[in-house]
Amino acid sequence: MNGEVRWTKVDGFVGTTASGKRFDIYGESAPSPMEMVLHGHAACSLIDIIGGLKHRTENIEYVTVDIEAERAADAPRVFTHINMKYIVKGDVPENLVRRLIESSHEKYCSVGIMITRSGVSLDWSLEIFS
Repeated sequence: MNGEVRWTKVDGFVGTTASGKRFDIYGESAPSPMEMVLHGHAACSLIDIIGGLKHRTENIEYVTVDIEAERAADAPRVFTHINMKYIVKGDVPENLVRRLIESSHEKYCSVGIMITRSGVSLDWSLEIFS
């Protein structure tokens, strides 16, 4: 995996992936690096869940992950705790969704596993609405 982050006087910080995708970082309308990590964790897990639901996604109206994180008071202000609340609206088996969430956090979501292996505690909950 390769990429670049560049500071410019006009645009501030701009990331570019090896495939040419560009994104703003740490500006008026752009997330900070820590916000990007937190959202990357949620997105990684959500990708695992949607992928695991496969053909059942036609039965889903939406899936959301609300995320809250606590950070250390002193520098470096690393994450100390993350709470993820999964909200699913649709006709899917709750046990399946729970297994997919557990598998994501324990085996598949590389972003989240990297974070929790660094010592961050993680809690999650699930709400399903039909």
